[in-house]
Amino acid sequence: MSLTRDDIAQDVREKIFTQDYSKKPVIEGVQVKEIRNMVGEDGDFSELLRVTDNGEAEGYEGFKVRQINRSKMMPGAIKAWHVHYKQDEIQTVSPEDHLVIGLWDVREGSPTKGMTMKLVFGGGKAHHVYIPKGVAHGYMNVSKKPATIMYFVSEQFNLEAVDENRLPWNSVEGFWEPTHE
Repeated sequence: MSLTRDDIAQDVREKIFTQDYSKKPVIEGVQVKEIRNMVGEDGDFSELLRVTDNGEAEGYEGFKVRQINRSKMMPGAIKAWHVHYKQDEIQTVSPEDHLVIGLWDVREGSPTKGMTMKLVFGGGKAHHVYIPKGVAHGYMNVSKKPATIMYFVSEQFNLEAVDENRLPWNSVEGFWEPTHE
C-alpha cells in the first residue's frame, strides 16, 4: 500500500521536496561535453583535448589554445567569481575529483544576461565546459580532498595587462549553498 504526504510525520512533511531532474537551460555560448574515459584493470585514460592541424581545439570552432593551466583547490574552498574580458576557456576536472562549477552570465547584451548555471564535475565522469568571455565563473570543492582544475585558455597570462577581474564570492545570493532543485 502506498503512502501519501499525510502519512509522513508533520514536523518533516513541510521539508520534503521533489528533486527536479529536467534538463536545465544553458547560458548563451556555454558548451558542456562529456570526455570519454577509458577504464581498464590497470587504471584509466582520458583525452583532455584534441587540437586540429590549424591549432583550434577540436569541437570548439575558432578557439585556439594559447596556454594550459592547472589550479588546485583545497577541500571546502570556494574560489569565485572571476570574469575575463578577452579570454575564452575550456575547463575540465579529473573524474576522481568532485567540484561544483558556477557560471553567471554578466554580459550586458546577452540573451541570457543574469542567468546562472551550476555544474557538478568529477564524481566518476569527466567533462569539458567552454566558458566564453563575459561569463563569470567559480568553483566549490565539495569533497574531502584537494581537487584539480585543468583549463585551456585562448590568451596567455600577462602580468602587465591582467584579464582576471573579480567579483565577491557571494555576489549571487545563496548560489554556493546546497540546492533543493
